[in-house]
Amino acid sequence: MEAQDCSAEEYFVQRKVLDELSLDEVAQKGTWSTKPTVGERVKEALRCSVPRLKQTVQKWVPVLSWLPRYSFRENFIGDLVSGCSVGIMHLPQGMAYALLASLRPVFGLYTSLFPVLVYFIFGTSRHISIGTFAVISIMIGSVTERLAPDSNFIVNGTNSTGSVDIDARDAHRVQIACSLTVLAGIFQILLGLVKFGFVVTYLSEPLVRGYTTGSACHVCVSQLKYLFGVTPTRFSGPLSLIYTLVDICRLLPETKVPELVVSLVALSVLIVVKEVNACYRQKLPLPIPIELIVIIAATIITHFCGLPDTYSIDVVGEIPSGLKPPRAPDATLFSKVIGDAFAVAIVGYAINISLGKTFALKHGYKVDSNQELVALGLSNTVGSFFQCYAVTSSLSRSLVQESTGGKTQVAGMVSSIIVLVTILKLGSLFEDLPKAVLSTIVFVNLKGMFMQFMDLPMLWKTNKVDLLVWLVTFTSTILLNLDLGLAVSIGFSMLTVIFRTQLPRYSILGQVSGTDLYLDIDSYREAKEIPGIKIFRSSTTIYYTNAEMYLEALQEKSGIDIGKLLMAKKKKDTKLKREQEEAQKKAKKEAKRQKKAVSHLSNGTFSLKEEKDSAGQKGQSQERGVALSTTLSSENGLGKGQENLAYRHDTESDSDSETGCNKSITQASHNCDEERGKACGSCTHSIILDISTTSFVDTVTVKTLKNIFRDFGEIDAEVYLAGCQACVVEQLDTAGFFSESIPKSRLFVTVHDAVLHILKRLRRTDFVLDVPCSTKL
Repeated sequence: MEAQDCSAEEYFVQRKVLDELSLDEVAQKGTWSTKPTVGERVKEALRCSVPRLKQTVQKWVPVLSWLPRYSFRENFIGDLVSGCSVGIMHLPQGMAYALLASLRPVFGLYTSLFPVLVYFIFGTSRHISIGTFAVISIMIGSVTERLAPDSNFIVNGTNSTGSVDIDARDAHRVQIACSLTVLAGIFQILLGLVKFGFVVTYLSEPLVRGYTTGSACHVCVSQLKYLFGVTPTRFSGPLSLIYTLVDICRLLPETKVPELVVSLVALSVLIVVKEVNACYRQKLPLPIPIELIVIIAATIITHFCGLPDTYSIDVVGEIPSGLKPPRAPDATLFSKVIGDAFAVAIVGYAINISLGKTFALKHGYKVDSNQELVALGLSNTVGSFFQCYAVTSSLSRSLVQESTGGKTQVAGMVSSIIVLVTILKLGSLFEDLPKAVLSTIVFVNLKGMFMQFMDLPMLWKTNKVDLLVWLVTFTSTILLNLDLGLAVSIGFSMLTVIFRTQLPRYSILGQVSGTDLYLDIDSYREAKEIPGIKIFRSSTTIYYTNAEMYLEALQEKSGIDIGKLLMAKKKKDTKLKREQEEAQKKAKKEAKRQKKAVSHLSNGTFSLKEEKDSAGQKGQSQERGVALSTTLSSENGLGKGQENLAYRHDTESDSDSETGCNKSITQASHNCDEERGKACGSCTHSIILDISTTSFVDTVTVKTLKNIFRDFGEIDAEVYLAGCQACVVEQLDTAGFFSESIPKSRLFVTVHDAVLHILKRLRRTDFVLDVPCSTKL
């Protein structure tokens, strides 16, 4: 064989046509299994050794695997700078996001301390910053305000007017937040232990981004009251965002100008300096800590200018110094917050794992999704005992931690030390900090979420279904609040998956001349159908939701209406059977008449011997005619609607009669084929089902395929399967699909194998497939 020139990137194949049985023989398919047996797995699970114990402990406590190998020379400087930067961000964000949770700012500082230490021990991501986050904070706030509204804590004042017992209200809200947090942590731990980390795959990126954008709108509206210094009515449930926004607009004439001025000044400074940080991030050794600078400056100005007394500016108030002893959450509140806790657990984990995998992919390491669930759950569970609320990773802090040189979670430990020092010694210094300044910090940090609106034009160009998921998620989150919005979003996302599998693309394939390529004839001009062969393919797995549509599309695309053809065949068979029965009755009557005539002639008396001989010969001829007609009617003609030879007046020889009958049968068969060809719209004799896209089969699929083989077989169209995956073949075999009527020889490795088999079976020498061969199997 001549050597082939590979410069044109061509390849040549020479092998036999392979059906499933031939493939098993050539590839030496075996029944062995590489999977360990149940006994071996139990034995392995119960086996105990020092290396195995060490591996298990390091798996559940990842800090033991990387901290002993920590390189101070390579990592410590970067972690130190990164930890200081993130710690400085923790202070303003912790206090600001605590207001979103309707808690005092000091609880935001607690939340920025204890969960970070727990994640340092159990987390697997090196770059994310655990702590307070706007979306989780607003979800917590919606629950605390719903279960502990101001109306439940109104007491009589000295002037006989109602006033709110702030201390009692805040204490009860802390209990609610801690109960919700510990329940969310338990959910996350349980999901992690049962290896349920894949649950986040059901939260697609468009869903998460649409949900966080909608949550950002909730956060924005909730902070407007601090910017304008108004006190709107608290709303909960569906449309609460709309009601709150309308109420704030109604109260705009009552805006406190001093607070608005403070808000605008702080907002302007934050925006300008953050833009400077963004523009010169490559030249700056670390971002300018403008948030901390604004907090310190605002606190000093407010304190020394007496703004709370002079202009009634709302400030943070008392911030107790020191840490509080651990306290168990109130278990009696679990039944009231269980649904919200599950929503917080799922959303928090989705945000955490998405950021963790992003940084892991960028820096070339692996994040364990199940261990992340356990780590986040332990952070929430342990933190709830120290009056922390639910945490997750923050995009802004994580970006700062990664961009300033952070290499490991040692940076998180450094940031925790800064927060701890603030809680122990510096917390009381921020008592005169205006809440409006904290609100501006929240507003500025929402920029990244609002930038997600830029997803819309991109999704419009790339994927309309993902765009619809984004819009439905955003709209439901805005209108139905955070908990119901998440449920509706997940439900709609699942529906899109179902619709996509129920509405696949069905194609008739044609061969590209001279190749073994079979492409959609509607998309490729050079793809031509092979005469008499229909090759049908679905773009998705065939299962119970689309099996019926698969059969309908097969009939529509192939132009073969099974129902009509079977009905026509049934009518024709009934008609032929009726004609046969009538012919048999007539033949019996004729035989009886002939018998009577012969009997009468045999009993008569004739005078001449010649007349007797003539009568005898006539009777024998008639008897032979009756016998011949009965034989032909039962064997050759009547069953197929042929002419009854008993009605012929002139006798023929046996050879002539047999020849004429064969001609009649051939003509009838030819006419039947023509009629069936007209009914089908084309002379289709073979159907090839390309099921290479099918990844599994269920009982409905098996029944559907059996019906296809049976129905098309009744109209004399052979059906073949091609491209079936090995796992699907095993499922079909287990389900009892293969039988004498559907042997494995009907299953081929590729569509091309099936086509070659059909052409060889039909001895088609007029249709030659030009497929060069040079490489043997």
